Order: sequence, then structure tokens, then C-alpha cells
Amino acid sequence: MSLPGMWEFPGGKIEPDESPEQALIRELEEELLCSAEIGEHVQTTEHEYDFGIVILTTYYCSLTGAEPRLTEHSEIRWVEAAELDQLDWAPADIPAVERVMKDFRV
Repeated sequence: MSLPGMWEFPGGKIEPDESPEQALIRELEEELLCSAEIGEHVQTTEHEYDFGIVILTTYYCSLTGAEPRLTEHSEIRWVEAAELDQLDWAPADIPAVERVMKDFRV
């Protein structure tokens, strides 16, 4: 999914016979050339856009290798939990943003 000018968490489509966690590991490797350990499930959200329905499953992750590098996107940014609400998030990502801020008591 690409919504120009809006922020999204890393990830992508789940391939057949792939779990959400496996898809996230693959997408991080493909899109950001990094590896991560998948942690606790944060949120699963279903959002209807004009181009279709998106089901977004979000996890906490820990990098296990090199820092992410852009291959497909125009910008990447590390932000504190308290700064998350300062970004213009894609609508499907907003419930996960709110949950992360709640988890970190922001």
C-alpha cells in the first residue's frame, strides 16, 4: 500500500502459506535490508480505503542486524513514542499508533 505523504509502519502483503510474522520478516529484509526479531502483537486493524480493504497486523520488533536502509520508500525515521502523534499516519496505522502511545503511557 502506498499513500504519498503519509507515514506507515514497515510491512506488506502476506504471501500464500505465510504467517503474518513470516511476512513481516520477509518484508523487512526486502524493503529495508534489515532483520528483526518479532515480538508482542500490538494491534490488528481492518480499514476500508477507496482501493480496497487493508488488514494491518502490527508487532513490536527488535533489530537483530544492520540499521534499516531505504530501497523503496522516500524516508525513514526513528521517533520516540511521544512523537508518534506528530506524524501524518495512514488511517489503517492510526489504531496501532494509539496503542503504542498507550503502552508507553504517552
